[in-house]
Amino acid sequence: MDPQLLQFLGSLAAILVLAGIAWGLKLGPERKLESEEEARRAAGEAVDGFDAIHLSLDREGRGALLSDASGKILLLRPHGTHFAGRVITAEASAKIDGDTLIIDTAEKRYGAAGLELDDAPAWVQRIEAIK
Repeated sequence: MDPQLLQFLGSLAAILVLAGIAWGLKLGPERKLESEEEARRAAGEAVDGFDAIHLSLDREGRGALLSDASGKILLLRPHGTHFAGRVITAEASAKIDGDTLIIDTAEKRYGAAGLELDDAPAWVQRIEAIK
């Protein structure tokens, strides 16, 4: 067999194996929230039983803020191909920087998130009211 053809087939096989591994690990492009229903589903996955009454999606689908009837606020942001959620505590802070609402959860492992929301000032008030 021609050495160049053998090299080509070996390279092709290696690429297919790596693609299979990436697919198996669910690696890929960042997921986006396309609808309020999808955000509610992601919130339910992050915090069991979270029932949002107020919800705002990032303009690009990169996350969401949700609040329930008791006043708890849940921040969703991408984490690989899933969304990670944190209930905002009194240690958190929020500020508006241009068109972006910056929420610092005060958790080292979760960190801060920036969302572009149409009603950002209302969320700053809700987050500050937790304190």
